[in-house]
Amino acid sequence: MRSPVPLTIAIDPRRVMELALRILSKTKFGFAAAMLVLCNTAVSAASPVPPSSIEDVPIVLLVDLSSGQILFQRNPDRRFVPASITKVMTAYQAFELLEAREIQPNQTFPFSRVSFAQWGGEGSTMFINAGDNTRVSDLLLGITTVSANDASIVLAEGAGGSIQGWLDQMNATAQRLGMNNSRFGTPNGWPDEGRTFTTARDLAILGTALVTDHPDQYRRFFGHRSLTYRGITQPNHEPLTGRVAGGDGIKTGFTNEAGFGVLGSAERNGRRLMVVVAGADARSQRALAARDLIEWGFSAFDSRLLFTAGEEVGSIRVQGGSQRSVALVSPRAIAAALPLDTLDTDITARIIYDGPVRAPIAIGEQVAELEITVGEAEPSRVPLYASEAIGPAGPLARMINGVIGWFT
Repeated sequence: MRSPVPLTIAIDPRRVMELALRILSKTKFGFAAAMLVLCNTAVSAASPVPPSSIEDVPIVLLVDLSSGQILFQRNPDRRFVPASITKVMTAYQAFELLEAREIQPNQTFPFSRVSFAQWGGEGSTMFINAGDNTRVSDLLLGITTVSANDASIVLAEGAGGSIQGWLDQMNATAQRLGMNNSRFGTPNGWPDEGRTFTTARDLAILGTALVTDHPDQYRRFFGHRSLTYRGITQPNHEPLTGRVAGGDGIKTGFTNEAGFGVLGSAERNGRRLMVVVAGADARSQRALAARDLIEWGFSAFDSRLLFTAGEEVGSIRVQGGSQRSVALVSPRAIAAALPLDTLDTDITARIIYDGPVRAPIAIGEQVAELEITVGEAEPSRVPLYASEAIGPAGPLARMINGVIGWFT
């Protein structure tokens, strides 16, 4: 792996929000980074003790999305069967198609009689009848609120052309997101002899993409405590929404093979935590573990704001562009989580990118990452985006850039 040449700058901890990063170094391999010490705050060497309710749960992960930090983990890369948590990927894929205008919320898809014969009333359902044409928005509410297997099939066949076509889209999206230990063989998580599997780390990646890539769709379709459809009201078994402060999703899963699992999230004061619990022995154990871990994450760690949403984090070099650099921003606030019982450690951060980045660059295009390290903990990363569009350089600019290139 190529090593970056860092630029380290000491920062007054009282003025953390006045940070300014400059990329002033670049290796001959074209991999660049800038580093700075953000603050010398007090942090204890000992980690906070997690809640006892998670002791017997085999797979647990808690992530702070403000920094990407892992606050707690147990077997985050162990593969397991996600059961109905699979439907989160079906929802995310639908959000992608809605964003691309390839499907519309009021568009309807039919429940074919062939599919109804297999899936009508099977497991969790929203009671769609054979031949019914159901709106995409209603299908998504059925999937996200009452874990409707029938709605997942109707959406997959309608939007994907076939179940296999939909699965191809799901798996391609999973790979694009970096879910390298996941595979989907069903759109609804029904037992499929192990063809569908994932990990806690991959589910955290998916949950993060869900709330950051499609925040409006997330708020519209997730976080409902019940659904009434065809005159039938059913509850949502997700244990966070309406039960912990800031809880707004995401999805539970259960089969005899998988046990009880949940991918959940809560946001307070702009800080969002993502929790994964898998392999629990009972619904009550799953719910208690998820709630306690979320509460522990908010109460046992202090969140130190590093950059506000939209604030310039730094800039990176641009090659062949109308400008020689582009400023980097994050649409979300960036903060570091530190244990409350603090002593002495540094928060450091560095911009990492494969550079110089080549023009053209679109506004909002991800072109770098901010790597954050708290003390000796494992570094975490959050994406950084171009604050403006950079077009290709004109003839004069290319000539000037070429001359400058001889001296830099």
